[in-house]
Order: sequence, then structure tokens, then C-alpha cells
Amino acid sequence: MNYPNFKKGLLTTVVIDSSSREVLMVAWMNEESYRKTLSTEQTWFWSRSRQKLWHKGEESGHTQKVNKMTLDCDKDTLLVEVTPNGPACHTGQTSCFFNKVDLKNRRN
Repeated sequence: MNYPNFKKGLLTTVVIDSSSREVLMVAWMNEESYRKTLSTEQTWFWSRSRQKLWHKGEESGHTQKVNKMTLDCDKDTLLVEVTPNGPACHTGQTSCFFNKVDLKNRRN
């Protein structure tokens, strides 16, 4: 069985919508949040700013049902495919990735 490599620290976790394939958010998992995600089939993460475990949607109700999880080749990055129950972003946006970067006026 494939198991994440937590020896390197927190796992970068990319969350995508199973249907649209849109990237919804990027968060971090420690071993405890990984195990809770597996056992509940909902996303759990480690909050670096609050230094605590958090269940996605615990305040907003916008939970994420886990459909599939895949590790990268080094087993230190996780791709999680979910069915979202509302927006992923705390701003109310569907995805946290809505701030477009203007590549034409970039600084060298």
C-alpha cells in the first residue's frame, strides 16, 4: 500500500473538483489529518497559521467528500479529488485560484 512520506514534514495537498477537474485549493496535511480524511471520507487539514487540525467546512458547512486520493512519485504531495458541498474558498469563490496574474506587465 502506498503511504505518504511524513518524514519531510507536512504534505502539500492539492484539492480538485472530481467533476470539473478545477483546482479548488491547496492546503497541508499532517499524519493525523491524513488519517482523519481516510476514516471520514471528508477533507481534514493542518492549519499552519492556527497550528491546529481543521475539518474543511467546520464553520461554513462547505465540506468536501473525498472520492480519490493519489500520491506523487516522492509520496510527499497529495492530490485529492472531491465533491464539494459549496465553495472551497473562504472568500465565497468556488476556487481559491481567482487572482489572475498579468504576464504582459511583469517585472524582470
